[in-house]
Amino acid sequence: MDLITQAALGAVVGELVLGKKLGRSAIGWGALFGVLPDSDAILAPFLDTAWDLRIHRGLSHSLLLTLILTFALAKPLAKRWKKQKVTPQRAGCFVFLVWSTHVLIDCFTVYGTQVLWPFPGDSVSFDNLFIIDPLFTVPLLVAVIWGLFIKAPQWKKGLGVRMAAICLGISCVYVGLSFGAKSAVSSAVKQDLVRRGVTYERKMEAPAPFGILLWRCLIERDGEIWMSYRSLLDGDEPLVWTIFPRHEEVLDQWCENPDAWQVREVRRFSKDWCIARQTRKGVWLVDLRFGEYREWDKRGLELRPLGFAWEFQIDGRGDPLKKADREMKEMKPMLGRMWGRIWGFQDEWSDRPRLIGNPAVPQEYLGTVR
Repeated sequence: MDLITQAALGAVVGELVLGKKLGRSAIGWGALFGVLPDSDAILAPFLDTAWDLRIHRGLSHSLLLTLILTFALAKPLAKRWKKQKVTPQRAGCFVFLVWSTHVLIDCFTVYGTQVLWPFPGDSVSFDNLFIIDPLFTVPLLVAVIWGLFIKAPQWKKGLGVRMAAICLGISCVYVGLSFGAKSAVSSAVKQDLVRRGVTYERKMEAPAPFGILLWRCLIERDGEIWMSYRSLLDGDEPLVWTIFPRHEEVLDQWCENPDAWQVREVRRFSKDWCIARQTRKGVWLVDLRFGEYREWDKRGLELRPLGFAWEFQIDGRGDPLKKADREMKEMKPMLGRMWGRIWGFQDEWSDRPRLIGNPAVPQEYLGTVR
């Protein structure tokens, strides 16, 4: 999740655990510990792209480090707050709850979190919240702002703690609604595919930006990845699917190359939801779990991967896994059409798609199923 959300959640948990003892300073301590798990991002400028994919949300988000820090910091923090009569048990509880809730809400997004690091296995992602979701964040900010204006005697009476509990409860209800929405969309996808007689190997659904009304759906079948959008307001309308050929033979060829471990890392990171295109210098890789920038012209719809596309080049110069530039113009037209898609306007959202961004070709026309 975004840094503001993580700081706000940490602050609210700090209010709940330490509010009666520390007063409003519990907000600052909670916000600080709420963003510390993302301190691994400090390493990003010094790492190659593949190493960044491997390390981010790894050790710093692991259950192992959470437990180590809980026991290691309990006594020092209790000593720091000795005048406020904070016990080591309460201090340890504070560290564990703030750190683990950060990890938990990161698991709600599609990026993936290596909770069981260093043990092998897929990263954890529940795919039920977008990385920025105001309806989840705003109640937390209300609790933080409220707490900043509460005086010390009111903190002692538990006024700040009660408000924090109410606001956190509202955000938790919203998380529950997101799982309900995801289940409804999943059922609609299954029904659509059964109606068409289409079989698939696996599928996933994740929310579109800023809410849980519109969902992005992927299925894998027969060397292809199909993508569609489903709104909770669609009713019985059939989905419009965009078909991305995977070109698995290209991906397999590069994954077998002993000098291309970075390609294997992208495949691991993407949970194999990636497509590959041969280029003059190497291979272009796109992780389709993440959204795309949409732009419309007279020929139809341009789809540009939004941030999670790379070109791997073996040329001996610099980082061999080069992140593709995000060519975005104005977001307002896309957001306007996304709002229309929520209300059921599918043709304006998905008509005549073309994939843009491959260094080898200007554009690739994609098939659709209606």
